[in-house]
Amino acid sequence: MQPLFGIGLRPLFCDQEQTNYRDEATLKPSIADNSKQSVKTTTLTYLGIGILVLSVFTALSISWLQWQDITTVTAASAMAKPTTLTAFPVPERDVHYGYDYHEYEVVTGTIARNQFLSNLLTSEGLGYSRVELLIQNTREVFDSRRMRVGKSYTILKKDGVPVRFIYEPSVYNYIDFDLTGETSAREVRHRVDVKTEEASGVITSSLWNAMVDNDLSYALTARMEDALAWSVDFHHISKNDKFKLVYDKEYIDGKEVGVGQLKAAYFEHNGQAYHAFYFKGEQHEGYFDLEARPMKKTFLKSPVKFARMTSAYNLRRFHPVLRRRKPHLGTDYAAPRGTPILATADGVITKRARTRGNGNYIKMRHDRTYETQYLHMSRFAKGVTVGTRVKQGDVIGYIGSTGLATGPHVCYRFWKNGKQVDPRREKMPQPEPLPASERAAFDLLKVQLQAQLDNIAYKDIPEQAAAKRKDP
Repeated sequence: MQPLFGIGLRPLFCDQEQTNYRDEATLKPSIADNSKQSVKTTTLTYLGIGILVLSVFTALSISWLQWQDITTVTAASAMAKPTTLTAFPVPERDVHYGYDYHEYEVVTGTIARNQFLSNLLTSEGLGYSRVELLIQNTREVFDSRRMRVGKSYTILKKDGVPVRFIYEPSVYNYIDFDLTGETSAREVRHRVDVKTEEASGVITSSLWNAMVDNDLSYALTARMEDALAWSVDFHHISKNDKFKLVYDKEYIDGKEVGVGQLKAAYFEHNGQAYHAFYFKGEQHEGYFDLEARPMKKTFLKSPVKFARMTSAYNLRRFHPVLRRRKPHLGTDYAAPRGTPILATADGVITKRARTRGNGNYIKMRHDRTYETQYLHMSRFAKGVTVGTRVKQGDVIGYIGSTGLATGPHVCYRFWKNGKQVDPRREKMPQPEPLPASERAAFDLLKVQLQAQLDNIAYKDIPEQAAAKRKDP
């Protein structure tokens, strides 16, 4: 008989068999020993039965508890709400130019010197034949030869092969090249948000310092000069001259990217006030004064932006090279070599030559009365030859020091009826105001902008600001 639950039952029911487990010396006990043995055997029998019953009860209890657990879990599962995908964290998208960067291998950089689209893409793993196909198929959208040093680009790769090339010619747009399939390209313009801003300043030394002291940009300075260039000679501004501006500031994705339209400008020079309001009507567009006359006059005040006048029209000037008094029949404007020289009015080029005294120079006729001349150029602008028609503000050459010159500048000469005169003293005829059909719309805009200008306060700039400035 096999043991049950690890306890042998055979000695509990058979005394005879129990003797088989004993030594031969124990087979002859006394009567007293037999009585003791009988009691011991009975005790062991009841003990074995108790252990058996306890074991069965324990097994049944465990089975019942396991069944209860299964029932409870099943009921809880039935009552629980279904789990949805939204309960799990979703990786944040990193989208640029409409593409999620998590899906690509991203390479960024800027165009280096002697780097072209072909060698840039082949170095990143695109075959030369595909680069040639890309250049051919996308030339009408963007000519890759127009890529410029320092401009940003991005390459998107999949499995180590470029599939997208993105080039940013400016902060306002980018070119998206598709390098797959037949290849293609598209130009995409960023959405530009516009916010109207105000600015003001008092000139203590120079216009540039006044702009820097008020945290205003070079671009805004250029906008103001463009609006007032026909009325204000910015090369002869005075201490305590003042200005106020209303303009648009441009943002892309919340980041400031530039100056937009200058809406209104006020400039006070030696106590005389000048206003310019930007107006776009059905027939006319540009800057107009308080009387609705175009700010654009026949001649610009100067042929160079942001230059300084070093010598005025003077019939008794001492010549710095010849070392003797000689009439100076022009106005000198100094600027860094290579600075563009602008045509001060519409006209036709009549001379493009070089002489010992004038160096490289251009002369142009504007009408039957007026001519202008530009001396000491380092070089002429491309395409400007005798007979060329130019518009006011077109570049005709670049600042230099050819001829009798001590440093880079342009000598600007003004001719009236064949005689050289001082252009700053000439009284030019006033242009006609806006027609009646557009006057009402302009007057309404003018009233609004003038009220806004009047409410702009001048900032108090501490003198310590001068120590922080950096002139260009």
